[in-house]
Amino acid sequence: MNYHLTPLPEGEFKAFLYDCDGTIADTMAAHYKAWVETLGLWGCPFSEEIFAELAGIPLVQTVEVLNQRFKLTMPYPDVAQLKEAAFWKNAQEILPIGPVVEHIHAHKDHFPIAVVSGGNAESVLEILTRLGLEHCFHAIVCAGDYAHGKPAPDPFLLAAKKLGVAPSDCLVFEDADQGIRSAEAAGMKWVRVFKEGQYDPK
Repeated sequence: MNYHLTPLPEGEFKAFLYDCDGTIADTMAAHYKAWVETLGLWGCPFSEEIFAELAGIPLVQTVEVLNQRFKLTMPYPDVAQLKEAAFWKNAQEILPIGPVVEHIHAHKDHFPIAVVSGGNAESVLEILTRLGLEHCFHAIVCAGDYAHGKPAPDPFLLAAKKLGVAPSDCLVFEDADQGIRSAEAAGMKWVRVFKEGQYDPK
């Protein structure tokens, strides 16, 4: 599957912030399969539409939303452990998203860059390591580093602070609606990463 980027907005940016899953790494199919396998143990519905709606937010927040929506009492620690195990079972090969990884390599030696993810740090670092990108970033912000996950601005604002760059001077690369809302709330411009045929940039 080919990936594309919406046109880069005008401006002279001083830092670049990248989501991980679905932006740097082609892992969303594996994540969806893991969610379906795990949530099925509690009889929780999980359509592709719900997956797209909640993509980008931390796992604990996802469980909270699903418990409220479907009147369930799924325990977060159990769901987290089973979902992560199912993900790595399904994600035996982590593939890079070409145009984003190219952008990272082209800018990592000239600009401060960061990963800003709703995933846990261990998983994000493993993905970056498998892609040979673990040493490219000046900061990595993951679930647990901030009080409120995407679509709140906290994750991107924290990354900008770590890089020492004003939010308005950062450009965000994101695939998920929640992530784009987070970037906008942080006062940052963004580029959408999308699969061919799944998004019309017009």
